[in-house]
Amino acid sequence: MAKRSNHYDVAFEELLRMMRRPYVAVDEARRALYRQTSLKSMDFIVYSQHSPNLLIDVKGRQYPTGNRLWENWAMQDDISSLMEWEQVFGDNFRSLLVFVYEILDTAHLTQHSVTWKFRNRWYAFYGVWTQDYAAAMKSRSPNWKTVNLPVKDYEKLRVPMLELL
Repeated sequence: MAKRSNHYDVAFEELLRMMRRPYVAVDEARRALYRQTSLKSMDFIVYSQHSPNLLIDVKGRQYPTGNRLWENWAMQDDISSLMEWEQVFGDNFRSLLVFVYEILDTAHLTQHSVTWKFRNRWYAFYGVWTQDYAAAMKSRSPNWKTVNLPVKDYEKLRVPMLELL
């Protein structure tokens, strides 16, 4: 199951329910062993009639974070595991990083094409295809094994989630 204590996952799951998209919330408590390698689990498998099925890893971020607007960092393991899951699931599945932003200041609502209020918090949802993210990512912290996209690349690659669901 998705982390029910994580309000970002809960908000995304409720969005899927509202849109009536069939999905499976994946048990994140265990890592899968595949080809003698431990793979990080994705958060959701979302089924689609019109496009590839989605293997989704939700990344909750605040907007803004200090003086930064588009935090989009991930663990290197998130990226490599999602790309491996694409191979495991096959041709009709694509992996996607979903950045769920909690908008901290309502003055920033107009900077998003679609916002949604859920449980007294405002959210905006964006997806970036994992393969595109991997092609453009830069090391953020070698010690923490985190990566991110430069803001210009992120702005070019992100897609509002309503266009992907």
